[in-house]
Amino acid sequence: MSARDEILARVRAATADITTTKGERPAPVVVEETASSPEATLELFVERVADYRASVLRAQEHEVADVVAGALRDLGRTSVVLPDGLDPAWRAALEQVATVVPEGRGASAGALDAVDAVVTASALGIAVTGTIVLDHGPDQGRRALTLVPDCHVCVVRADQVVHDVPEAVARLGGQAHRGRPLTWVSGPSATSDIELQRVEGVHGPRTLVVVLVEHS
Repeated sequence: MSARDEILARVRAATADITTTKGERPAPVVVEETASSPEATLELFVERVADYRASVLRAQEHEVADVVAGALRDLGRTSVVLPDGLDPAWRAALEQVATVVPEGRGASAGALDAVDAVVTASALGIAVTGTIVLDHGPDQGRRALTLVPDCHVCVVRADQVVHDVPEAVARLGGQAHRGRPLTWVSGPSATSDIELQRVEGVHGPRTLVVVLVEHS
C-alpha cells in the first residue's frame, strides 16, 4: 500500500460512521487518479519552482559543473561554501569563479553570513508543490549551510523528482526517524510585513537557483 492509499484508508475509516441530518450515509468521495508521465512531472516541477520566484537551469550530466559555476558568476557571487561530500568536479569548476570555503571552515553563523552562496545536491524534488527536500547527507551538508548564506544553488536530478508529497514521504522512508533532519524548501525565503509587502531573505536565502539535471 502506498502512502497515499494509506492516508485515504484512514480518512475512510474515520468517516465511516458519519451520517447526514436525515440519517443517511453520505455518498463516498471518489478520488480520481491523475496519471503523470516522467516528462510531465519534470515540466510541472519546473513550472512550480518558477512560480516561487526561483530560477531553474536545465543541464545534462556533463554540463552540471559548468552550469553551477556559471550561475554563481552571473549572480556576481564571489565566495561559496561547499559541503564536504559535494562532487569534486563541481568543486574544481567553482574554484575558477569564486573563493571556496569548505564546510568545516564555515562552522559558525558569522562565518556563513560572510559567504555569498552555498551549493548543494538534494534528496528529492516535488513537482506539485515545487519543493526541494534536503536530507543533509554528505553532498548537502548540515542544515545551517543552506539557511544562512544569501544564495542557494541546489542540484536536483531528474530521477529525484516525484509527483506529490505522499510519494515524497514514501521515497524518503524513515530518514527522519533515524535522526536525519529534513529541510523542505519551496522557493527563496519570503514573508510579508504588516502592510503585506513581500520581504525576502528573512528566514533563509533570498536567491534560490535550482539546477535540474536531465537524463542524457
